[in-house]
Amino acid sequence: MKIPTQKTILAPLVAATLLLGMSAIPAHAEQKDAFAHEPTNAEEAAAQRVAAANVLLEENYQAHVATLTSEQQAWEVVLQENLGGYYLPIHQKEKIAGKSNAWDFVQDVPGLPRVLVIGDSISRGYTAPLRHKLKGKVNLHRAPENCGPTARGIKHLDLWLGDGDWDLITLNFGIHDRHTSIDDYRMRLNQIITRLNQTGAQVVWVTTTPVPPGALEYVEGSVERLNQAAQAIMQEQNIPVLDLNQAITPVIPQYQLPENCHFKESGYQFMGDFLAEKLMAKLQADAPEKE
Repeated sequence: MKIPTQKTILAPLVAATLLLGMSAIPAHAEQKDAFAHEPTNAEEAAAQRVAAANVLLEENYQAHVATLTSEQQAWEVVLQENLGGYYLPIHQKEKIAGKSNAWDFVQDVPGLPRVLVIGDSISRGYTAPLRHKLKGKVNLHRAPENCGPTARGIKHLDLWLGDGDWDLITLNFGIHDRHTSIDDYRMRLNQIITRLNQTGAQVVWVTTTPVPPGALEYVEGSVERLNQAAQAIMQEQNIPVLDLNQAITPVIPQYQLPENCHFKESGYQFMGDFLAEKLMAKLQADAPEKE
C-alpha cells in the first residue's frame, strides 16, 4: 500500500484554503462597496436626497413629455433650454402635477389676435391670470424664460419673437436693470423697441411695479428713475404705456409680499384684470387698421 506523503496530504488542504480565501475576498469587497456611497455627514446625506429627487423629477417629467404632441414636445425643449436652474424644476413639478402655468403651450385659435408677453418674474406672475381673463379673445403667449434685464433682451429677443406673426407685444424691463446706468438702459431699450417695431405688431410698454425697502431687489429710487426714462422713450417712439405701477401702488399693502418685489396670487390676479381690460381696448382700437 502506498503511504501518502505530507505533500499529498497538504495539497487538498491548501487548495481548499485558497478557494475559501478567494470566495471571501469578493464578499468583503461587496460589503465595502455597499457602504461606499453612504453619507459621512448630514450635508452629504442632504445632497444625496436632493440628487435622488432631481433624478426622479427628471424621469417623471420626461415621461410626461413623451405623452405630448410633437408641437408640445418642441415647446418643452425650448423651455428646458431657457428656463434655467430655478424656473425649470418649478415648471417640471407643475406639469407632472397637471397644473397650468405661465409657460403652458398655447394652441392658437384661428382668427384670434396673437399676443406676446415679454418681462421678468412680475409678468410671469400675471401671465396665467391674464391668459385666463382673455380666453376666447386672444392667443396669449409668453417668452420662454424670465426675461431679466435689457442686456438679456438684446441677446435673446429673436428667440422670444420666434417666427410668430404677433398682433401685439407687451414688454417690461426694470427691476433687473436696477444696477444698469440710465444711459445704458436707454440705449438698450431703444434697440429693443426698434427690433419689436420691425415685427409690425403693436408694441405696448408696461411700467415697472414698486420694490419696497428691505427687498433683495431694492435700490433706492431705481424704479422711479427707470420708469421715468422708459416713459420718455415710449413718448418719443409713440408707444402706448400701461401704467401698472400707478394701478397697483394704492393697493400695495393688500397685494405685495412684505419686503419683497413679488406679489400674492391675489395681486397677480389684480394685475391680470387690469391689463386684460387695457389690452383689449388697444386691440379693438387697432382692429380697423389691421383690416
